[in-house]
Formats: sequence, structure tokens, C-alpha cells
Amino acid sequence: MMLEDLYRLLRSGHVQAQGVVDTMTQPIVVLDQRFYVTTANNAFVKTFQVERDDLLGKSLFDLGDGQWDIPELRDLIADIIPRATAVIGYEVKHDFPGIGQRTFLVDARRLVHPDDNSTNILVLFDDVTERQRHDAEMDFILSETRHRMKNLFAVVRALALQTEVEGLTAAEYRQTFLGRLEVTLRAQEIAARNEGVDFHDLLQQAVGEVWSDRITYDGPAVQLGPSKILAASMIFHELATNAIKYGALSSGEGSVRITWTLEEGLTGKSHLNCRWSERNGPAVQPPKRKGYGTEMIEGTAAHLGGRVELSYAVEGLSATIRIPL
Repeated sequence: MMLEDLYRLLRSGHVQAQGVVDTMTQPIVVLDQRFYVTTANNAFVKTFQVERDDLLGKSLFDLGDGQWDIPELRDLIADIIPRATAVIGYEVKHDFPGIGQRTFLVDARRLVHPDDNSTNILVLFDDVTERQRHDAEMDFILSETRHRMKNLFAVVRALALQTEVEGLTAAEYRQTFLGRLEVTLRAQEIAARNEGVDFHDLLQQAVGEVWSDRITYDGPAVQLGPSKILAASMIFHELATNAIKYGALSSGEGSVRITWTLEEGLTGKSHLNCRWSERNGPAVQPPKRKGYGTEMIEGTAAHLGGRVELSYAVEGLSATIRIPL
């Protein structure tokens, strides 16, 4: 029931004011023309944790610690009687005694009874604290979602533009692009948890479980922070993709060994040193030009503040990746 409905009921004269007021779930007081409380409903007593006897006969603007003694609100209510106006949705924020920080929307309207010339004022308090907090949370979630989607679209666009097309069929391009996109999405999902990830687990996700019988891992437990997950995933996915196409994993006997160590610096900063070693694959020859994969690996490592060294030995490609932690 809103203020308009209550006002109509009270004007009808078919119900008693106190009875109606006490059925309302919102806190309500009735004031006389001096703004003294003549009636307060149970919701008001319960919400503001006060005794009814401490309210009756007291000025609204003297209640509690004077939380309602707001000049603008006082002026608005004072205009109700002579002008038969109403206050609708006046916002009051205050640290109320006993209940803490709250936000109320105040409605006030003059009551006119058919059988007399009463000038009482009905004042209703709508607690919108949780509603506003929920709205603020939803606004934040929507803003964060838009931000993440914008970043994700930027990543997808960069992947599409930077995936090499020369000499590839449409099907080959699609396969390459979707592989990189899948790794990116998995890494984004992990990073979105805003917590570190075990380096060994990240390697397995980036490289792909289908090659688990031909790839060995050896190194201590290391946690990578959220800001490094995507970049590290892209580096090792690209190394695995090249190994599958041209390197050790392109032949039946080839294998990859991934080892890593932790290096503690003199300044207290630590680094992850990882070595990717391919063996028993086709004979390796240094590339005549630097392709997208090499540029991406080197550029991504640099973005992390680290570096990559690639060695095209005849027995197999090896890469040393250094990442600051």
C-alpha cells in the first residue's frame, strides 16, 4: 500500500487511523501542525528501535540525535498544511542510532478528515538502503561485464589479425585461429577468478591433454599470478602448435620435455626459468624469416617483463623462457 492509497483510506472515514497505520510495513508517524508526533506505527518503533512513549508528543525534528532536523525537509513539511502540497521521495541519508547507516525516502501528505478540520500530517519512511546497495552492485557487475567483453573482443580481433594467412587454406586458418582462441578463453576464465594458478596445471591446459603421453614435466610448485596467466598460456600454446605442425610432435617418435626452476634474485625478486626441449622429431633448420609464432612468443614474454631465447639445433628446437614472478 502506497501513500496515495493510505491517504484515500483515511479520508474515507471507514477505518480508524491507528488501525490502518499499524498495518503498514513501512515506518509511519502522524504529526500535528506543530510537527509533534501524535501517532507512530509498530514498524516505526521497530525500525528505529525506540520506545513509543519516547515518541508521542515529541517534535519529529528532535527525535533521536536530530537525524530528521534537516532545514530543507522541515521547510517542505511546513508547506504541506497551508498549501495542501505533498513531499514525495525526499531522500535522507544518516547514521541512525542503533541501526547504523541508512537511506530513507520520505513521503508526507496532509490528512483531512470529513468530520473535522484536522491538519495532521502523515509521514512515511521507505528504507531503500538495500535496494540502493543492490542497484549499485548490479551497476558494477554490468560495468565490469562490459569492460571484460570489450577486452575480450580486442583479444579476439588481435588473434584474427595476427594469425598468419599466407599459404593456409581457409580450413587451416580456422583451425589455427580457433585453437588460439580456445586457449585464450580458458586462460581468461582462470584469470577472472583473481587468484594464482599452478604453473604445471597451466602448462597442461595450454599444451593440451591429448599430447600428455609425449610431453614430460619436471619442476617445483610455482604459482603464477592472474596478470600473467593469459600471456604464459599463449606462449606455451604457440610452442606446442609449432611442435605439432613442424617439430617433435609431428612425428611418431618425437617428444617434448618441459623443465623449470625458481631463481631468487639478490633484490628479493624471483624469476621462473623454463626450458622447452624437443627431441626425435624432423631435423630442424633455422627459419628464413621470423613468423607470427616467433614474434608472438618473444613479444608476449617481453610484455611479461621477461625474455625468450630460441635455439634451432638440428636435434630439435629448444626455448628458454624467463618470467618474473
